[in-house]
Amino acid sequence: MSLFRKREPLHVRLAREGGLLEQEGEPLRPAWDNVGIHGVQRVRQWDSVATVDAPSLEGDHAVFIALSAEELVVEEGPSQVEPLAAALGGDPAPPYRAEAVRRDGTVWAVAARRIEIVRLPDVGGEEIELSSHEGERTLLIDGERTFGSIPALERPDQFVRAKRVAGDAWEIEIHQL
Repeated sequence: MSLFRKREPLHVRLAREGGLLEQEGEPLRPAWDNVGIHGVQRVRQWDSVATVDAPSLEGDHAVFIALSAEELVVEEGPSQVEPLAAALGGDPAPPYRAEAVRRDGTVWAVAARRIEIVRLPDVGGEEIELSSHEGERTLLIDGERTFGSIPALERPDQFVRAKRVAGDAWEIEIHQL
């Protein structure tokens, strides 16, 4: 026994003996805390959610787009969705896409997420796909390859999908390539 040997501090020895210190390769955290056990949080799907009592609405499901506070385009469900839009209280601000379902009796749940709208006055068709990558671009209108350009949709190294909402209003999705 060496006179100058450094002894292990008492608190370290007690923690080791009590199993509070990492053993070789064993983590201190419990297994249930690993990502593989309880998953990773999903990306938020809706920007706003609300409930409303709407006894005048028919059906059980509605999908609509708010181009402005006054201009609502119904894609599915009852033709009068103003009570559902009013329940959101301007959050999110238009333009947004909303989906609503009847929950109980006359109570509806409505959820909305922001969307991007562009106005394309002189474009035919119902769906546009435009991809641009490293100087090459491809334009499809209703699945048919088309020559020409739509400057409002041109974005370098991105894929743009546009769907006609109503008239010259198009909802667009933009994806990085």
